[in-house]
Parts: sequence; C-alpha cells; structure tokens
Amino acid sequence: MNQKTAILIFANSAEKEVERKSFLSTEVFAALNSHTLKTVEKSGIDYFHISEKQQIGTSFGERFSNAINAIFNKGFNNVITIGNDTPHLKTHHLVDTLHQLETKDVVLGPSKDGGFYLMGIKKAQFNKETFIELPWQTNRLHKSIATIAATKNLEVQFLELLNDIDSKEDIRFILNSFKAIPEFILKLLQKLFFTFKSTFFLENFSTLKTSFSKNYNKGSPLIFA
Repeated sequence: MNQKTAILIFANSAEKEVERKSFLSTEVFAALNSHTLKTVEKSGIDYFHISEKQQIGTSFGERFSNAINAIFNKGFNNVITIGNDTPHLKTHHLVDTLHQLETKDVVLGPSKDGGFYLMGIKKAQFNKETFIELPWQTNRLHKSIATIAATKNLEVQFLELLNDIDSKEDIRFILNSFKAIPEFILKLLQKLFFTFKSTFFLENFSTLKTSFSKNYNKGSPLIFA
C-alpha cells in the first residue's frame, strides 16, 4: 500500500446515476458500482468513495474539485480519480498510475468521447480554481487538460484509450470490442442492447407500414443500427 496515494471514486448511487443516464437501469449501475469497487480493492491502494451524499458544489466542476481537494486535505500527495462507467477498467490501470506518479506530474486515461476515465494528479500540480473552469462533460476536456499541462511544462503519461458509457452507442462499442468485461455486466449490457434494437425495429416497422405505397420502386435497404 502506498501511503502517499489514494483513489477517489467519484460516482453517484445507482438511483442517482439513472436520473442522468435514463437509457441505463439501476441494475446496470449497481453492477458497475460493484465492479468498480472490486477493481479498486484489488489494487491495495487506499480509496474513498464520494457519492452525491458527500459532494459539495453546484456545478460538476465544483463538486469534483472539492472532492479531490478533500482527499489532499487528508494528507495524501497524489490522487487517482475514477468514475463508475468504464467496464474495461482493470486493477492494472490503477497500479500503473500509482507507479507513473512517481515520475510524472499527471496521468490520464483518455476516453473515446474526449474526456477521461482516470486521472492521476499530484497535490503540487492541483489548482482548484483552474480545475473548476475546465470544460467538464464536453468532448474538449481531454484536449484542454493536455494544453494546460503543455503550457506549464508538466509531464503527462497517457494510459490506453477506453470507452465509458455515456450513450447507447457506447454500449455497442463496448460489446463489439475485444476487451474482456465481467460476465454479469456483459449479460446486462447485451440485454439492454437487444432491447434497443427491438425498439428500433418496431418503431421503423410501424413507420414503414404507415408510409407504404404501391409504387414498388427499388431503393436502398433498411439498415438497423
């Protein structure tokens, strides 16, 4: 265990998360929360879970910044932050970040949507005011952090690119990837995916029936994404 570093799980309860991502279910988020906790516990690194009950601030940036600052105030020199929506997150990502922070100023695990699924940062490099002003929950986040780091001559280590779950399309990407995820999460996501596909088929079949005419001209085939 490294007494200098702590993991911050910045993730709401399943009930709260589903309010923001209504295409998912509390069952899926409960499974993701369980997976995240088990992954963190295997690392042997001290960790803190800050959900909506402990978060302070009006904006996402304020709540996240205050949570990171709270960990630093507990006496830790480094914080590794993660959420709960990256099924491909593994313990080795956390351990690797722990080691990288020995020599690097910032460690980023970029996500395909332009944000990040993991960030490791040193207390000496954390500026709360600057952090709050970052373009949170946009596809410019990763690029903005990299730009600031370059401006300040900070050494940044990037981890592999992973996909978090922010849309229905992300579920398809995750299911089609060759990266392993826990079987219980896989089954839940497959069930959701086929529900989406069935709904899409029924909606388009209904439209096809109501708009059908006797003009049998050939056209492009229907594609069910």
